[in-house]
Amino acid sequence: MSVNFDNSSQAEALRRLRRAGSFGAIALVGIGGLVGLTLWVFMFCQIEVPSGKIAVLTKKTGQEISNEMEIVPEEQSGKFKGIEEKVLTEGRYFYNPWNWDWDVVSQVEVPENRLGVRIRLYGDDLGYGNLIAEKQTEKGIFGEVLRPGRYPLNAIVYEANTQPKPNRNNFIELVELHQPVVIPAGFIGVVTLLSGPPADDPNQLIVEAGKRGVQKETLDPGVYYINPYVKRVNLVDCRSQRFNLSTGGEMGFPSRDGFWVKLDGRIEFRVDPVRAAEVFVTYNDGFNDRGNDAVVEEEIIQKIILPNARSFCRLRGSDNSGRDFILGEKRLEFQQDFQKTLEELCETQGIEIIQALITRISPPQQIALPVRQRQIAAQQSEQYVKEIEQQLSEQNLKVEQELVKQKQVLIAVEQEVVKLTVEAQRQQEVAVIGAEQRRKVAEVELSAAKDQADAITARGNAAAEVINFENEAEAAGWKKSVEAYGDSGDEFARWVLLKKLAPSYRQLMVNTADSPLMDIFSEFNPEVETADKLEIKPETKPTEDKNARSDNQDSGAQE
Repeated sequence: MSVNFDNSSQAEALRRLRRAGSFGAIALVGIGGLVGLTLWVFMFCQIEVPSGKIAVLTKKTGQEISNEMEIVPEEQSGKFKGIEEKVLTEGRYFYNPWNWDWDVVSQVEVPENRLGVRIRLYGDDLGYGNLIAEKQTEKGIFGEVLRPGRYPLNAIVYEANTQPKPNRNNFIELVELHQPVVIPAGFIGVVTLLSGPPADDPNQLIVEAGKRGVQKETLDPGVYYINPYVKRVNLVDCRSQRFNLSTGGEMGFPSRDGFWVKLDGRIEFRVDPVRAAEVFVTYNDGFNDRGNDAVVEEEIIQKIILPNARSFCRLRGSDNSGRDFILGEKRLEFQQDFQKTLEELCETQGIEIIQALITRISPPQQIALPVRQRQIAAQQSEQYVKEIEQQLSEQNLKVEQELVKQKQVLIAVEQEVVKLTVEAQRQQEVAVIGAEQRRKVAEVELSAAKDQADAITARGNAAAEVINFENEAEAAGWKKSVEAYGDSGDEFARWVLLKKLAPSYRQLMVNTADSPLMDIFSEFNPEVETADKLEIKPETKPTEDKNARSDNQDSGAQE
């Protein structure tokens, strides 16, 4: 039993090993296939579209397109064989090369100062009479233009009036480059609509807006990106133009008295910018239509200005005699009427007359000399009169000049008087101001002196009062001292004398201190102790006490 069990275990282990090996092989094959698929996708299916490029797709598998379809529309992309309307812009894409083919080409680039006209090569045919594709599904010329820039269009670009030179066969559009319409300063652009419904009245020169024909609205100076297949712009010069009346031949007319008068002049005019379209339609002819520039000036001169000028000169000139054209007043009147009449006639035609000037009038020579001589004589007479008037004016001028000089002298004298008067007044005012200042200073000094005198008086009174007080105090002391001596002035005087003399005798008789003479002064000298040496009698004690008391009173009074 044990042997069988071991054999079965080994067999089971072997089966597990085989099963694990098969799984590993399958996993290895799967990983290898996935890696290979990834490499195949990145190497053969990747479409890298760089900047400024597009990728044009072509489907190689799928249903066959019908005869009405030139390309595969974008909404049905991937269902039919053929070139796709859809293009790939910048980026990275992955397409199966077994089902798709692609071509990386440059985008459509419209350079500066250019515009692009799109011409679609696929779509529905245009209706009868239509020239412009108005719908996105129609074949033909687009009405809208491409301004300068880059566009992701599958198209071939070429210059106008040249043939396109394609370098591939999978394009579906053409882009034709044209110059934009530039209207310089002083010009007006007259717009002619080439595509659109016909006008209601075909006999009108200016049609309604949006109808085929010349439009009433014009373009001001500037740059316009206009499709030349939709609109045509003709430039009409609205700047001032000049020409001479002698253009096309000599201008002359007979006068009222039968003399032939010749004249020349200069006329300056311009086209009214508001009515430029009307003038363009009326006077633009085949021989002066030079592309976009409508040279209508010659037509205006030949058909409007010269006929009206000749008509005026012949009609109005015949009303005057030959002599009138020699005199200045008639010539000036003729000039003014000439300009006014031309302005009124040309304004109705859309022409503005800026200036109509008669520069030269040649009167008949048969009467020119006598009239000139008469005119010269009249002018000389006027000259003499003017000279007399001038002399009188000079005389009056001299008188006025002398009067002016006299007035100048008087004014100078008056100015000097005024100057001296003003100076005297100024000096007087200065003197008054100085005197006033000195008076005020004196008043201040007087007040200060009074104050100083009062101060001195006060000090003197105070000093006198102090002296009086001291004298009174001293007198009071003496009085008290005298009262101590029994109101006896003699006794007090004797005591004072002895007090003053005692110290001196003390010094002189220092060696005779024991002399009986010193006993006289012992009672006045408390510094000397003579009690042991002098024999004081009982009847002399009251006198000593009295003198001592008087001495104390005297010292107190002095204090």
